[in-house]
Amino acid sequence: MASDEKRFLSIENLSQSFSGLKAVANFSMQMEEGELVGLIGPNGAGKTTIFNLLTGIYAPTEGSITFRGQKLNGLPAYKVAQRGLARTFQNIRLFADLSVVDNVKIAYHQHVTHTALSSMLRLPGHFKNEKIMRDKALELLKVFQLEDKAFEQAKNLPYGQQRRLEIARAMATEPKLLLLDEPAAGMNPQETRELMDLIRWLRETYKLTILLIEHDMALVMGVCERVYVLEYGMLLTVGTPDEVRSDQRVIDAYLGEEAP
Repeated sequence: MASDEKRFLSIENLSQSFSGLKAVANFSMQMEEGELVGLIGPNGAGKTTIFNLLTGIYAPTEGSITFRGQKLNGLPAYKVAQRGLARTFQNIRLFADLSVVDNVKIAYHQHVTHTALSSMLRLPGHFKNEKIMRDKALELLKVFQLEDKAFEQAKNLPYGQQRRLEIARAMATEPKLLLLDEPAAGMNPQETRELMDLIRWLRETYKLTILLIEHDMALVMGVCERVYVLEYGMLLTVGTPDEVRSDQRVIDAYLGEEAP
């Protein structure tokens, strides 16, 4: 077993309080590179708060986050992204009035090497990098079957395609760890099946490590190797999908009689 310093991701005794109320309490998690792990629990259990702590939106009240040997505590979101974490959001956050391709190009900007002066003066380096980003964005849109929508406004895409675009934008940051916050929300069964295939393909093709929040248990149980279960901001249990779905505490707290 790897030490915390050598683990891909190590979360130790993480807590977050808002006005004295603990949204997350003493949560610990370890992930190895290449894993696909689920995080489930009732609404309000603290799942998205954990994502916000991981990505620098919140600074933890207590505890530590170590990613690839480096502490993330207190880093702003853009520095966390530069270290290789990317996420999607429960509520889609696209630049609605920009084109589909421009939404992806924006994410590539963190890898840009030309200077602000080069952009202001429209020097050759600026146009070279803009072409590189545009070409890379169009290639990524092909992966997500959105190339024919590249020059449409993002707000005009159907809901399922907007979800795919948000994942594409996260992938444009070239992450090592991809955090997906309810990616199947609002999708129909066919779209969800396609999403499952996409998640598996992304993991294999890009050698990604993926942490997934999701209420669709067929998706969670179908793609995840391990599942962490939260209740009232605390870890209820962790195990394989089979272990979790047969755990009476999880059935009582979350899955109910419709456990898959």
